[in-house]
Amino acid sequence: MGFVTGTPQCTEFAIAQDIATTLASGQESGPHGEVALRVVPIVGNGGSRSILDVLTLAGADVAIAPVILVDRLREAKTFGDISHKLVYIAPLHVEEFHLLARPEIASLADLAGKRVNLGEDGSASAVLGREVLNRLGVKIIESNLGPDAALEGMRKGDISAALLVSGKPVSFLARVGQAGGVHFLPIPYSKELLQQDYLPSTLRHEDYPNILGIDATVDTIAIKSALFAYNWPPRNERFRLLELFVQTLFTRFPEFLGDAHHPKWREVNLAALLPGWRRFRPAERWLQQQSGGEAALRKAFGRFLEGKPTANPPDREELFRDFLRWRERNPGK
Repeated sequence: MGFVTGTPQCTEFAIAQDIATTLASGQESGPHGEVALRVVPIVGNGGSRSILDVLTLAGADVAIAPVILVDRLREAKTFGDISHKLVYIAPLHVEEFHLLARPEIASLADLAGKRVNLGEDGSASAVLGREVLNRLGVKIIESNLGPDAALEGMRKGDISAALLVSGKPVSFLARVGQAGGVHFLPIPYSKELLQQDYLPSTLRHEDYPNILGIDATVDTIAIKSALFAYNWPPRNERFRLLELFVQTLFTRFPEFLGDAHHPKWREVNLAALLPGWRRFRPAERWLQQQSGGEAALRKAFGRFLEGKPTANPPDREELFRDFLRWRERNPGK
């Protein structure tokens, strides 16, 4: 099954790799080692091209993509009427804006008239970075290089800043140290200019200890992402393959919440809705079948909390997820 994602440097590629490697394990194999389901990551650009690949590329079944971009593709009919060609499997994590800048750049205003790399043309970083800077009134000279080339350009002084939109922590950026002479530039969240399409977020020391000092934080913005799929006809072989993928992924989802996998998995709520889009029918059925079981678990969890010093902790939802992970590791208890 083809899984279109972003560039190898981004978190979305790491998420696809997590899925591919985890689902490849634990399956019964045939006489020659073959398995029933194999997920193959396909490098995309993390933007509109990833959706175009799902719509047109043979063997491309699903893609991680920013919800805001897919919504706009549908509204603008860039690829025709895609409202019936695409379905969603589940909303995923949020993707943060990471704006790295050279030492002499202290604020967004300092980027006026400077060369800023927004990522490859058509990527989420390029499309949305251009939009955000325009909304905030910052006029730049745009470059469209890959992450490695952009970082090298910053070290040479050819580029003043570089933007990467991806879920934190991005392993590529985590390897960038303060010795590289770069720092994160805050992107202020303006309710008036950004609230409709963007979310406030924060980069912290624990996300990037090589760049941010202890207790240091940098305000930024973020967007939602989701797992979209081609809407195969029910009798099509690819439909059955996608159904097997969804059943396997959803059933084994607790495995992704452990420390061996990317922290962004802990933001995922498979049952969350994506307004304006239809969910893949087998995914919807699976969730409906499980809803009764989760309701019982939540009721038991509520009883467990009764009488505790803090019966309604502020991080109750995260505590419930820890409870589910514990049950997964300790079956029968």
